[in-house]
Amino acid sequence: MGRLAGKIALITGAARGQGAAAARRFVAEGASVVLTDVLDEGGGKLAESLGALYLSLDVSSEEDWGRAAGMLRERFGRLDVLVNNAGMLHFSALADTTLADYERVIRVNQFGTFLGMRTAIPLMREGGGSIVNVSSIEGLGGMPLLIAYASSKFAIRGMTKVAAMELGSFGIRVNSVHPGAVDTPMVSNALGGMPVPTEPIGKKVALGRVASADDIANMVLFLASDESSYCTGSEFVVDGGATASHALANILRS
Repeated sequence: MGRLAGKIALITGAARGQGAAAARRFVAEGASVVLTDVLDEGGGKLAESLGALYLSLDVSSEEDWGRAAGMLRERFGRLDVLVNNAGMLHFSALADTTLADYERVIRVNQFGTFLGMRTAIPLMREGGGSIVNVSSIEGLGGMPLLIAYASSKFAIRGMTKVAAMELGSFGIRVNSVHPGAVDTPMVSNALGGMPVPTEPIGKKVALGRVASADDIANMVLFLASDESSYCTGSEFVVDGGATASHALANILRS
């Protein structure tokens, strides 16, 4: 029997990268999975290949979340696992960041997580469930050129703790996952398609490599499963040791 056997799960941003990896793991572990994204062609093909469902969902849209809730209620009558994975990255110096750029990132990363959690509550309230919010190590510490992204990821960290405190009495657990550098198209896309070599980045962390999408999916799977039944309001870091060091840590290596 799979680790998620019988569970109903919805994953946002599931057409590629971390979301797609989580979808594959969830299906393999017995869950009935609803993949959502705005990349409808890729998301639909992946869902079909997995025998899962696909729903077009703009996570920043209250209307889209209402439609998702209606589908879940009609088809399954409940939701057991929500993975708020959809995210947007934008590089720019604080002085050069426009309000429109800032708002676009906040709407997807922060508003999307808020709306997802709020939507999940009535679908989980009777039977409990697990909400996994994907933050970042930029939700634990700052990084230049990521004012909007870091703001949104710090917000997810705080929102997770508030939700965990409010929802624990319903048996709903809420945790955040904090990936470090991951080998997905996200950074390249944010840089306009410029290829980003991962080897030099990987050498900066203790384990000597960047994460694969499966590394993150494994943590998400643990938090979605009953194996993490006493975990809520916590931060789970998957970063190869990036946050174990500080700015002066590499002096002795040079």
